[in-house]
Amino acid sequence: MQGHIRQAGIQAIADVKGDTVHIDFVENMLRVHKKYRDLIQEVFQGDQAFVGALDRACNAVINHREPKTQSKSPELLARYCDSLLKKSSKGISESEIEDKLAASITIFKYLDDKDVFQKFYSRSLGKRLIHMQSHSMDTEETMINRLKQACGYEFTSKFHRMFTDILTAEDLNAKFSTFLSNSNTDVGLSYFIRVLQQGAWPMSHSGVYPIAIPLQLEKTVQMFEAFYSKQFSGRKLTWLHYLSNGDVKLGYTNKQYIINMTTTQMAVLLLFDKSDSLSYKDLLETTKLSDEQFPRYVQSLLDAKLLLNDKEPLEPGSTISLNLKYTNKRTKFKIAGTILKETPQEVEATHHAVEEDRKMYLQAAIVRIMKSRKVLKHNALIPEVLSQSKARFAPNISIIKKCIEMLIDKQYIERTANSSDEYSYVA
Repeated sequence: MQGHIRQAGIQAIADVKGDTVHIDFVENMLRVHKKYRDLIQEVFQGDQAFVGALDRACNAVINHREPKTQSKSPELLARYCDSLLKKSSKGISESEIEDKLAASITIFKYLDDKDVFQKFYSRSLGKRLIHMQSHSMDTEETMINRLKQACGYEFTSKFHRMFTDILTAEDLNAKFSTFLSNSNTDVGLSYFIRVLQQGAWPMSHSGVYPIAIPLQLEKTVQMFEAFYSKQFSGRKLTWLHYLSNGDVKLGYTNKQYIINMTTTQMAVLLLFDKSDSLSYKDLLETTKLSDEQFPRYVQSLLDAKLLLNDKEPLEPGSTISLNLKYTNKRTKFKIAGTILKETPQEVEATHHAVEEDRKMYLQAAIVRIMKSRKVLKHNALIPEVLSQSKARFAPNISIIKKCIEMLIDKQYIERTANSSDEYSYVA
């Protein structure tokens, strides 16, 4: 029976590819699981030996990997959850979304590398919350609670902290508004600022590049920093302008347009408030963007036809001018380029981050075990480490050996004098 289900599972996910690979993988696998679970219930009265065979077969299929490659299942499952939790899930009712998310936990429980799923889920949750793309905050919370039930509080603690940051933002902005009115300051624009805890959000600082923010926003930024340092002493704010966006109103066109764009695009466009055309060099110097970043943002405004370029393609000798004859069928819209698709480099970086986290996790587990046992043989230490980490991932024996070596180098543990395969804890 186990061999038969395994074969059926492998056939069901053998040909999945293309843009819907994550949906086909999860739903085909759930179909196989349901078919054989119902069959075992009906024909074998839910006999435990057959239920065990179903579990072992599903485990083998879901965690199947080619030699020397990582299993794709955790990433595909995280993308599947993301596609359901995003606003864009058209044509699916609320209850259908709930049912599909509840069913996806079945696949999650079979995953060996739950920590890889955690990293990918964390990244997509961060994007949904920041860009306000969540289908519903209640559905998000329910899903986090399902994962917590399946894997414990520690697994979802960062998700909860991310969620709390978004929920407390309303309160923080209300306090900031009171602070402004008490100091009789008018910043001249409407704002909404979110403060995120650095340790909880999967935001890398690689996206933080130098930028001279538009003069129009300076007052708000300065006042918020003053307000925040008064509220919380000892906290440091780092502005993530590449994740921020705002609405710009065009007043020079026949019709009035309201365009939503990133702060960086805004920094470029607002320089044309005082003059109709500027040289590439002037724009680059004023925005203080790097030579690699700058063309990307100017090009996005040229593509949107808001700006015009005298020389194609864009080059350091170009003169860029405002398109005074700009027209659009829609009066309120968004310029592309705010949310980028996940690149293969990002996926690779996520896997690399998981590897680093695993080393830290294993080192902590080894130290915990050695601290309680004081002296332990190598062959007794390995199974203990495996049993402690199986809830999160299935570690490779070679990685555990590497971590033991690292801890010997760091002088947390040492080899005992009379044996080469026995370790003692260094108090």
